[in-house]
Amino acid sequence: MCFNVATQTPPAKLKEQFDLDEVVLPDWEPHYSLTAFTYPQVPVILSEAPRKLQEVSWGLIPYWVTTQQQAKEIRSYTLNAKSETVFEKPSFRASVLPRRCILPVDGFFEWYAAGGKKFPYFIRAQNKQPFALAGIYDRWVNTDTGEIHSGFSLLTTAANPLLARIHNSKQRQPLIMHTDTAKAWLSPKLTRLEAESLFQVFPEEELEAFTVSKLVNQHVNSPEVQQPYDYPELGLMLF
Repeated sequence: MCFNVATQTPPAKLKEQFDLDEVVLPDWEPHYSLTAFTYPQVPVILSEAPRKLQEVSWGLIPYWVTTQQQAKEIRSYTLNAKSETVFEKPSFRASVLPRRCILPVDGFFEWYAAGGKKFPYFIRAQNKQPFALAGIYDRWVNTDTGEIHSGFSLLTTAANPLLARIHNSKQRQPLIMHTDTAKAWLSPKLTRLEAESLFQVFPEEELEAFTVSKLVNQHVNSPEVQQPYDYPELGLMLF
C-alpha cells in the first residue's frame, strides 16, 4: 500500500520534467514526509488538465455519497485503490477512465515487519529524480454547503521483489510510472485495455531503499526523516 510520500521537489523543476504549462500551488512548501491520513492537499496532475500542476485532496469521495458523515467515513478507505479491482469496486469504477491523475513524488515510505516491530524504509529512484505515482480522482458535491470536493486515490499493485522484501506484511507497492508512461495514463482517450496495459510492476533495479529513523512515524516535516538510520537488530539486512 502507499500512505506516506515525500514531495519536496520545487514546482519549477516538476514543470520542466513533466512538460507542464501551468503550476497553481499558491501555498506550496516541501514535504519530506506526508501522511495520507491527514487528507492533505498535494500537487497532482489531472487527466482533464494534463499540463497543469494543482492541489487536490488525498482521499477520494465518490460522487454518489449523500451525507457529510458518509463522506468522512469513506475517504479513509479510498486513500489507495488496488489496480487489479479498480474497474469493479463501486467507489472507483466510475472514475478510472474519465478521471485519472498522477502524483509526482521524490519517494515513499514503507515498513518492514520483524520480531513484532516495524522498521521504516525510504524508497526512491536510483537516479534521485522525482517519479509519478498513478491515481484516480472524483468530485463530490456537499449538498449542505454547495462545496465541491476533489479527492484522489493512489493505485497499488503487487510488489516487485525489492518491495516484497521490505513491505513483507502486505507485499504491495504504489503503481509507479516513468514520465512517458505517466503521459499515456493521463491521455483523455485511454481505453480500459490500454489502461490495464499500464498496470506494470516498476523494475526493482531502478529503485533504492534504506532504513530511516522512526521520526517518520511522528510526521515531522524535516529532511532528517529521509536520512539513513541503522537498526542493529536488523544486522546486515540491506535492500
